[in-house]
Amino acid sequence: MASRSTSRSTSEQSARAHSSNRDFPPMRRSDVFISKKMSYCLRHNPYKYGLHLDERGFVDLHDFLVAMNRVHRFDPPLTEQRIREIMAHSDKQRFAIENGKIGALYGHSLPGHFIRPEAVPPDTLYHGTAHRFVSSIMNEGLLPESRQYVNLSADIPLARQVGLRRDAHPVILAIDARRAHHDGIRFFEGGRRVWLCEKMPARYLTIISDHA
Repeated sequence: MASRSTSRSTSEQSARAHSSNRDFPPMRRSDVFISKKMSYCLRHNPYKYGLHLDERGFVDLHDFLVAMNRVHRFDPPLTEQRIREIMAHSDKQRFAIENGKIGALYGHSLPGHFIRPEAVPPDTLYHGTAHRFVSSIMNEGLLPESRQYVNLSADIPLARQVGLRRDAHPVILAIDARRAHHDGIRFFEGGRRVWLCEKMPARYLTIISDHA
């Protein structure tokens, strides 16, 4: 009898808890969560969402919103206004909305190269990396690996932030972008603080900090 009573009491408590949970509104997805899903779609796997990017890596904004809400069931639904808020508060210009389309500005792992505006870089750019990669980088240079382009930072704080993803004490490299550009290396704009290139030979790299 006691066992049945305990079981019934537990079931009732569970039912009340379940009912209570239904009374709370759905958790609002964080900006970071939404930004990550946007990046996955626009940089790596638009096909999962039934989308096809144009030659610049952009897609119709309305189609993008419909696809994102269908796949992730955002509640409240993801809107253009919410995306613009996320873009405005981002430390880097990851996305752009232009002429009714949206796209990621860098970081693509899709085959080929999306068209990017070529531009004259600042004299010096930076790259943050882990200690375990430094030897190969100083021998082979910076390569895009699984991405379309090599990502370079416009300032040391951003390079350090990037390097921290793989090393608690990242190595900061300085890139002689002025000399590289003069020698024929092409640079492309990737956002407010991000520059892109197809590769960066080691002769333009200098280690400026190995204990940042």
